[in-house]
Amino acid sequence: MSPAAFLGYSLNIGLALIALAIAVGFLRLWRGPSLADRVVALDMMTAAIIAFCGLFAVKAQVEAYLDIAVALALVSFVSVVALARYAERLARRSDSDD
Repeated sequence: MSPAAFLGYSLNIGLALIALAIAVGFLRLWRGPSLADRVVALDMMTAAIIAFCGLFAVKAQVEAYLDIAVALALVSFVSVVALARYAERLARRSDSDD
């Protein structure tokens, strides 16, 4: 087996496994049951999509996909921090009601 063929097989297997991870994350996002589960699932899915963009950039030999991955990583960080702050405020509000 040539190195190019091995790389092609490895990329295809990696993309398939990342797609499976995204599907499992979507299932956790949909079923919940708590807000914390959904936030962690969203963060995991975003990390998997970033990895997918990186592998696809290698497979397609297009560097622009890496720019997409970097932009998605920056947006993901901000969104997860915002959701964590929202969950913290929600928890404080429910504690003060008791």
